[in-house]
Amino acid sequence: MLKIEYMVTDQRDLDLVGPLWEKLNEHHRAHSPHHARYFARMTFDLRKKELLEKSSNGTMRIDLAKDGNTEAIVGYCISTVSEKKQGEIESIFIEKDYRLHGIGDNFMKKALAWMDCRAVTKRVIAVVIGNEEAFTFYSRHNFYPRVTILQNDITT
Repeated sequence: MLKIEYMVTDQRDLDLVGPLWEKLNEHHRAHSPHHARYFARMTFDLRKKELLEKSSNGTMRIDLAKDGNTEAIVGYCISTVSEKKQGEIESIFIEKDYRLHGIGDNFMKKALAWMDCRAVTKRVIAVVIGNEEAFTFYSRHNFYPRVTILQNDITT
């Protein structure tokens, strides 16, 4: 029987999500062919640096889901609130075998409640092109597409 345990932490434990973030990055690379080179170059260390910089004047929350039988971390949700009071779901991922068990909904409810306690004035989630199937999940939490930003990745 599936037994999920939840933990809450902050940027001090950001490295715990690294292996799962790598799987999310690979998913984005495979499903966003126009930006595959960007995702191929993106490393967890670079993403970690971005997140730490972003939260340096704000706050960060990391929700983790752990399989109570194996102790493996099977999902995470990273949320931030900026100094300008913008809340963002930065990154969320759940291992395939653990999806459809309410973990993502649990993460979203907790992250949004945390943002409410910090009196955010805006909430955002960026969804990578090619990952539009996530729209159905996010719409359950009242997030809907508002604008599409086109980007030409500069190769250096």
